[in-house]
Amino acid sequence: MADGEVLEFEEYVRTRQDALLRSARRLVPDPVDAQDLLQTALVRTYGRWDGIADKRLADAYLRRVMINTRTEWWRARKLEEVPTEQLPDASVADSTEQHADRALLMDIMKVLAPKQRSVVVLRHWEQMSTEETAAALGMSAGTVKSTLHRALARLREELERRRLEESGAGAPEREERERCAA
Repeated sequence: MADGEVLEFEEYVRTRQDALLRSARRLVPDPVDAQDLLQTALVRTYGRWDGIADKRLADAYLRRVMINTRTEWWRARKLEEVPTEQLPDASVADSTEQHADRALLMDIMKVLAPKQRSVVVLRHWEQMSTEETAAALGMSAGTVKSTLHRALARLREELERRRLEESGAGAPEREERERCAA
């Protein structure tokens, strides 16, 4: 690899390491394993850096390398099962509420326009900066900020509306809307 490409790779890693580490954290639960996963993926990518023609796709390439590496690790793991006569008492955490919250979030995201939804996902789910989001979506940073503000306000309104409906407090308003629509 030429010196210019080495410097280019170093600069890429320096600017994208936080976002890439967040991606690794989504793939493995342990923070130390996530760092190991990212480092392994960077080593593998370094050897192929000159083969990536469009460097704008480097994030996607690295994420794919991380997924493949994680899969390799999973397949190579040792199963440490020990046969016993008595089964241990295992407590299972109830994640029903967490799943319900996620389902509710995914459902209320549907009320947003596609552009608003994209901004919310990139800023809060992918944790991109305002500038990164603007570049990814081809809009100005000010447009990202105002779109995000309106989208979050809309999500709050929708969440409050659903809470009122669930508690029954929204019944008169709903009946009025249904009567007017008929």
